[in-house]
Amino acid sequence: MTVAPAGTVAPAGTVTVPEGWEPGAFKARVDQVLHRFAAEEADQLTVIDGSLGPVADAVETAVADGKRLRAAFCYWGWRAAGQPDSDALVRAAASMELVHAAAVVHDDLIDDSPLRHGRPTAHLALREAVRDHPEPALAARSLAMLAGDLLMSMAGQLFVTSGLPAAYLGRARPLWAALARELVAGECLEILHTGAAAPDTAVSLKVVRYKTAKYTVEQPLLIGALLGGAGERLRAGCSAYGLPLGEAFQLRDDLLGLFGDPALTGKDGSDDVRGHRPTALLAETWRLAGEEDRARLRTLLAAGAETRTADKADSPDTTDTADTQTSTADTAAAVRDVMRRLKAPDRIEAMITARVEEALRALDELELPGPAATALTGLAHSAAVRRS
Repeated sequence: MTVAPAGTVAPAGTVTVPEGWEPGAFKARVDQVLHRFAAEEADQLTVIDGSLGPVADAVETAVADGKRLRAAFCYWGWRAAGQPDSDALVRAAASMELVHAAAVVHDDLIDDSPLRHGRPTAHLALREAVRDHPEPALAARSLAMLAGDLLMSMAGQLFVTSGLPAAYLGRARPLWAALARELVAGECLEILHTGAAAPDTAVSLKVVRYKTAKYTVEQPLLIGALLGGAGERLRAGCSAYGLPLGEAFQLRDDLLGLFGDPALTGKDGSDDVRGHRPTALLAETWRLAGEEDRARLRTLLAAGAETRTADKADSPDTTDTADTQTSTADTAAAVRDVMRRLKAPDRIEAMITARVEEALRALDELELPGPAATALTGLAHSAAVRRS
């Protein structure tokens, strides 16, 4: 694969793709890279010892599904910098999905989430591998944590072996450190503010920015642009577009987490209530609520926390009993009722709309090449207007 330096015409032999944005075709390219890379890593793991098979399976499962939005933003940051299509760049972009896979495994572990893409999360799926362990639930959680660590290591490995010239990779290396630091900071902030007696929208939005927005849109886009030799104006534009759009993405995720169809989201719709997480949706509900509704919310969130504690205390064989599931579902339904009555979901919808509009204004000001402008416009809508 020949890669043309920024500002030059692609030489003969460079692989090109149609100028139109074809999300399905791009996703297939990224999937192929990820599935092959994860399979190779899984094989190397089981060569060490066959008993590592379940951990290897967890690694492969973690990358099996996904919209591949982060890879797409990285790719179009590169194209926005005037670079041609490149298989090496697609490999580098795919590494963004391994960062996401690592974050998801760790996040599900921290939140004690039972489902992801409609399947048991890693820390639950791994219980079978340690059923004879004195503390199987704890052992499975430990294995999941280590699988997440391995996925983050794999992300760096795929990036540096992507096939891009070392000089290109060097441009983006400082941002890799910032990406990891800020992602960890966001996760820590969520933990520190979970269960807050008085949810605060400003705090929630800060969690949104660092836990999700930056590594979902802004940083992948910037990494792609930096790899392509972007100047200061394009880099500033990437941030001006990426940050509000990343926030819109997570705000939509918060809405879907509680009001979406679990059959489409593949997640447990009561997770945020059980975990009393500091979402902007909860913070806006609290802001709009009077004393009576706040008292009601305190009671419901306390009930959700008690259910979560009871779940953790149960053995693997009794967790998620019918009674527990009913209790949790009823509590989540009651919280939804309060939110709807106060029109908190409408407030979040307005925040999403405002952020998408801000992102698109920033995009217009950049005057990008047609294909990049079209793709990034489409990605803005698909990131913020979705059902899963």
